[in-house]
Amino acid sequence: MRTFHRTRGDRKLFLQSIAHNLVIRERMVTTVARAKEIRPMVERLLSVAKQGKLSSFRRLLAILPKRSSEKLFRDLGPRYRDRRGGALRIVKQGKRRKRDGAETALIEFV
Repeated sequence: MRTFHRTRGDRKLFLQSIAHNLVIRERMVTTVARAKEIRPMVERLLSVAKQGKLSSFRRLLAILPKRSSEKLFRDLGPRYRDRRGGALRIVKQGKRRKRDGAETALIEFV
């Protein structure tokens, strides 16, 4: 697990924030490390959303804000219902960020 130079609570909030942005936008450019760390988390949340039950929606609300939980539950869950896994794709861009040289990647829903 990558720590991103944050304490456990800060790291959890940081990853939830990135997950929220990814669900709302459905694609985003970030660093490779962040993309690799967030993909399993979002795919697990998508698996919960695919169940389509009220308890599933409440589990999403416990992790993500209401706006992204609703989008996962109402839009993305039904869209990927028949897909067994691999709903997210990471594409390395071959570019580096100017300020720190971190390798960037595009993460998006397939």
